[in-house]
Amino acid sequence: MPGPIKTILTPRESDIGNLVVRRVLPARAARLVGPFIFFDHMGPAVLPAGVSVDVRPHPHIGLATVTYLFEGSLMHRDSLGFEQKIVPGDVNWMTAGRGIVHSERTPNEDRPERQTMHGIQTWVALPVDHEDAQPGFTHHAAATLPQFKGDRVTVRVIAGSAFGYTSPVSTFSPTLYVAADFSVGGTLALEPEHEERGVYLVDGDLTIDDEPLAPATMAVLEPGAVVRLKSPNGARVMLLGGAHLPGERYIEWNFVSSSPDKIEAAKAAWTRRTFGSVPGETDWTPLPERKPR
Repeated sequence: MPGPIKTILTPRESDIGNLVVRRVLPARAARLVGPFIFFDHMGPAVLPAGVSVDVRPHPHIGLATVTYLFEGSLMHRDSLGFEQKIVPGDVNWMTAGRGIVHSERTPNEDRPERQTMHGIQTWVALPVDHEDAQPGFTHHAAATLPQFKGDRVTVRVIAGSAFGYTSPVSTFSPTLYVAADFSVGGTLALEPEHEERGVYLVDGDLTIDDEPLAPATMAVLEPGAVVRLKSPNGARVMLLGGAHLPGERYIEWNFVSSSPDKIEAAKAAWTRRTFGSVPGETDWTPLPERKPR
């Protein structure tokens, strides 16, 4: 009988300045897992005192960005006027919809101190009937997210529903997004309540039905399979997925859409600088040149 793993995704590493990022999604073998179309594992990286993360203002359409930190802090600012610091365990959920601009930087008060940055940034593609939704931003503190302890594992439901718990984070389609911290010998049974599921090993060691998964690697599971996750020595794991998102999705730079024409219109608006701006910030990120095919 075939095993529970449909495919294994290995990341592409890039250095964005002070920080190494491992990009797992999109991949050739899996463009999306549920509504998740982009999955970046950033860090861990130690930033010396005075060294910071500065992601300049940039635009998005057709998606929601989700930031979740294990260590460090970031200050979110956007064109709607929201300004929100995020620390480990919190969730920043930004709905781009028809268009939003945001920046992410090390908070001013944290710049003088040595800091470790480590976290996950994802994009959730919006269903076609929500692609042009009103942009928005919500912050959910760690204490507001449902959490439970299992067999030597602590599980936090970041977004969507899992294990009988539902996150207060509003989603646009059935979603699975969970952080699981395994102690030595911890086990967790993952039921097939969601159509598409991925298991990402942040660090530590993990087996899926006794098959080992390498760190910084994502296993995309077969639909309908009940799987047993186990960590012999402890691990940090992200579970993600949800309902299959119908229709084609196109990605160019920071734009996601079911329509190439909408992406071209967004690119033109950004180049003309009519897309919008973040209050109090004057930096501008130019549209990257399209690479020859």
